[in-house]
Amino acid sequence: MSPRSFRKFVAPARQIPFRKGVAILPSLFTVANMFCGYYAIILGFKHAFEWAVTLIVIAGILDSLDGRIARMTGTTSDFGKELDSLSDFLSFGLAPALVLYHWGFKDLGRTGWLFAFLLPVAGAMRLARFNVQAEIADKKNFVGLPIPAAAAAAVLPLYFLPAGLPEAYKLLALLYVVLLSFLMVSRVKYRSFKELDLRARRSPKVIFLQALLLILVAWHPPFVLLTVAVVYASSGPVVMAWERIRPPRAVAAEGGPGPMEEEEDGEVGP
Repeated sequence: MSPRSFRKFVAPARQIPFRKGVAILPSLFTVANMFCGYYAIILGFKHAFEWAVTLIVIAGILDSLDGRIARMTGTTSDFGKELDSLSDFLSFGLAPALVLYHWGFKDLGRTGWLFAFLLPVAGAMRLARFNVQAEIADKKNFVGLPIPAAAAAAVLPLYFLPAGLPEAYKLLALLYVVLLSFLMVSRVKYRSFKELDLRARRSPKVIFLQALLLILVAWHPPFVLLTVAVVYASSGPVVMAWERIRPPRAVAAEGGPGPMEEEEDGEVGP
């Protein structure tokens, strides 16, 4: 047997390439995300608020999958990124604002629909800033509250709040939405959790916590999802406030320069 004929037995097997049709799979998830936002708007017109909120939550799940599928199949493209941003604006910017308007903001007159407009405006600005800074942004943190998280925190309370509330409560809900809109365009940092490797080995404690979270979600999905959304939206300001008020010794212990080191170097951080 010649060396050339023997080589075919020891040569590594070639990787099976994905079919060309797989390239459209991430876009299908993105379009499904867009459809959920569109249908949520229709259900908001019909005052089916719980179903509208459910569709916005499903849109968030689809939004988290399309990017991962594109990276797994090697089909990422600029077209897909732009399509994803447009679908996010519909599902997490426009749809929540219209659902909330029909839920109760319309009872506040001009104040209701004017200030509810801040939600899609802030969402569009958040998406535009993310697209511009995608190549230079810190992968571990988001700058500003991500629009899917803001949408979830804004509409999930509708599972528990009836439409017939007094106007004072609806005004508080409007102020809450304005605060979420401000967090989207702020410079507050939020963990992105992109550094988590889902393929890495997990300790028994981590697996137990994951199982516990799944049990809690299955036990009472609206309450658990609302708690997670509100905690995440609050985490950015809380962490920022803690970093400003904690003692300088804690910063030095973590590797950051202390006050004396800054004076010796002649440089002061921002």
